[in-house]
Parts: sequence; C-alpha cells; structure tokens
Amino acid sequence: MSDRPATDWEARFQASREPQVKVLEKLFAGIAAGARMLVVTPRIVDAAVCEIAPGAVMAAANLRQRLAGRHGADYACPVTTGIALRVVAERSYLRLQAGVEQVTPFWRALDPDSDLAGKLVCGREFLRRMRSAEAAPPRTGQ
Repeated sequence: MSDRPATDWEARFQASREPQVKVLEKLFAGIAAGARMLVVTPRIVDAAVCEIAPGAVMAAANLRQRLAGRHGADYACPVTTGIALRVVAERSYLRLQAGVEQVTPFWRALDPDSDLAGKLVCGREFLRRMRSAEAAPPRTGQ
C-alpha cells in the first residue's frame, strides 16, 4: 500500500482556471519561440473529447491542433494537454465505477499503446475493449 494520498481527480477537474494563450519566448517541446501556445484546462479537453463521434478515434496531435485553432493559438501545449487528458480519463473512469452511465468517452482520444494509457487506473485493455465495443456493428433483432 502506498503512503501517497489518492489523487482527487474531481477536484483537479473542477479547479478554476481559464485556458491561456502565451507567446513563447524560447523553444518549448519542439514549438518555436514566438509561437502562440494554448495552455489547456481539463474542462476544454473534456468538451473536445465529448465531440468525438462514437466509433471514431482522435490522435493526441489532432486533438491539440483542434484545441489550438479554437482558441486562436498556433499550438496547444503537449504537456498540459497530456495532464488534462489524464484528469479527464481518471475522473470519467471513477464515475463509471460509481455507476454514472454518461461519461466523457476518453478512450476515443487515448491510444491504448501510449505511455499515458499505461499510467491510467483503467489500464490499456479497458481502452481496447471500449474502442472495440464502439467499432462493432450494432446488433439487430435475433
């Protein structure tokens, strides 16, 4: 058993911050100085993930590009986007475990083979199962 307290994913999701667009003064995460970079929040990542259609998936790079475009930035920060995506995923998974039926479909935006997927409580197999379930053709009468 760990001595570390459990992360309060709901509190991290609810934290009152606004997304910010910053002009980079120097190279950061492969993004050139002078570029306008969006620093995301879990709420805007959550909203974007909810827009991904059932059965579809979106690569992290495409999610960042979509978010940046919506906020007048050249790029979305890959670091804060990854953190926000983890907050969204962990919160949604906990809500599923608590019996909430409608949660953010984070499996649509998380590659099961990514490093981030390996850190999630739900595990990589959950992401694969959810993607597979959505990709399956709907069943009709028997």
